[in-house]
Amino acid sequence: MQTPGKTMALTLCDVTIRLAGQLLLSVSAMVMPGDVLTIMGPSGAGKSALLAYIGGFLDPAFVANGAVRLGENDLIGLPPQQRHTGILFQDPLLFPHLSVGGNIVFAITEAIKGRDARRRLAEEALDEVGLAGFFDRDPETLSGGQKARVALQRVLLSEPRLLLLDEPFSKLDMALRQQARELVFAKARSAGLPTILVTHDLADADAAGGALIHIGAETQS
Repeated sequence: MQTPGKTMALTLCDVTIRLAGQLLLSVSAMVMPGDVLTIMGPSGAGKSALLAYIGGFLDPAFVANGAVRLGENDLIGLPPQQRHTGILFQDPLLFPHLSVGGNIVFAITEAIKGRDARRRLAEEALDEVGLAGFFDRDPETLSGGQKARVALQRVLLSEPRLLLLDEPFSKLDMALRQQARELVFAKARSAGLPTILVTHDLADADAAGGALIHIGAETQS
């Protein structure tokens, strides 16, 4: 996995996103390795569009401008696969045709050679999050919290250089939500990943513990 000291700060410089001519957001920020920047606002405020712009998969219906740099590298000029962005969504999006372990092996970099070595790395990753012995399980047999842990380890084993979190805790029940927050943020810190979380939940922002930017109309239900 990525280790502290090998990652760089993520800088957003005058990033704007518009839809149908309407300005949704304008953001400038720097996120240091291991820190979490929370972007908070209601649905439709452009939170997910911001992550899509950073990751390189923004819907062409949106118009985005502004610089996104990792260290001195301009990410916007790179194709998505070269940005090395780890992303967690609301749904874990595990592949149903693969086992739990197969989902993780899928993300392991090609630098790790050999079936046994790749399986061993995946088993260690599962053990780290309390899922020892789950390698051959069907993902559909897992609870929501277990699926979230598998998705997290799959992202981290892909050796990302930054982490984007698109409300990954919103579909977990209250009993699991805080546990999941603690795990994700601890992993991001230990891997030294600059992280951006988008959410409409103030408790997510409090758990992240970093800088907070509000966007859109703050009419919380």
